[in-house]
Amino acid sequence: MDSLADKVVAITGASSGIGAATARRLAGCGATVVLGARRADRLDTLAAEIRAAGGRARAVTVDVTRAEDLQRLVETAVTEFGRLDVLVSNAGIGPISPMTDRRRGDWNAMIDVNLRGVLHGIDAALPVFQEQGGGHFVTIVSTAGIKIVPTMAVYAATKNAVRTLLEGLRQESTDGTLKTTAISPGVVRTDFGESITDPGIRAEIDATMGTFGIDPEAIARTVEFVIDQPWEVEIGELSIRPTVQG
Repeated sequence: MDSLADKVVAITGASSGIGAATARRLAGCGATVVLGARRADRLDTLAAEIRAAGGRARAVTVDVTRAEDLQRLVETAVTEFGRLDVLVSNAGIGPISPMTDRRRGDWNAMIDVNLRGVLHGIDAALPVFQEQGGGHFVTIVSTAGIKIVPTMAVYAATKNAVRTLLEGLRQESTDGTLKTTAISPGVVRTDFGESITDPGIRAEIDATMGTFGIDPEAIARTVEFVIDQPWEVEIGELSIRPTVQG
C-alpha cells in the first residue's frame, strides 16, 4: 500500500501512543516519516522498526517547548528528504487537577507543550510550506475541549486555544497554499495518565481507558484519511471517540 508514497510527514510526540501508531500507519502507506519526541531511546527503536519493515524513517530528539527543536525537525525533513508535506502536531501533556489545587506549574506546563508547542511547529513549517506552495498542518486536539468536565479546565482551555488558532490560520490561508485539520480524539488507550499527579484522578482515567478506550490505531487511520484527500479538499475538523463515550 503506497497511497502516501509522495509525502514527507513530520510527527511530534512520536515515541508512543497516537504518535507512534500514526508513524507506523503512515510509513506503511508509503510516506516518509520524520519522528520527533523527547524520549530518544523509544524514538530510535520505532524508527529502526519502520526501516526494518521497508519504510523510510528518521528520528530527531525534540522538546516542543523549544522552538529551535521544531526548527531542527523541519530542517531535517527538508535537508534529508527534499521537502515537508505535513506536520502532525501530536505532542501533548495532561497533568489535570481541580483548579482549586492551584497547581500553576502544571498549568504552565500544559500551556507550554499543548499550545506553544503547536505554535513552534507552525512557525518552523510555515516558511517551508509557503516556499513549496503547499503544506498541511494536522493537529491532535481533544474532545475534552468539546465537552468540558471537572479537573480538565486548563487542559481543555489549551486544546480550545489550538482549535481557535487553526481556524484563524485556515481563514488567513484561503489562497490554496495551506490546509489545516484539527482531530479531536476521545478516550484512547495511551500513557496519558502518566502525567497526572493527582492519584485519584489518575486511577479514574486509567480505569476509563481500560474499560472502553479505543486503540491509537483508530486515530492513526483518521490522520491517514485526512492526509490522503485530494489537495482541493480540506477537512477542517474531526472528532473520533469510543461509541459508548458520553
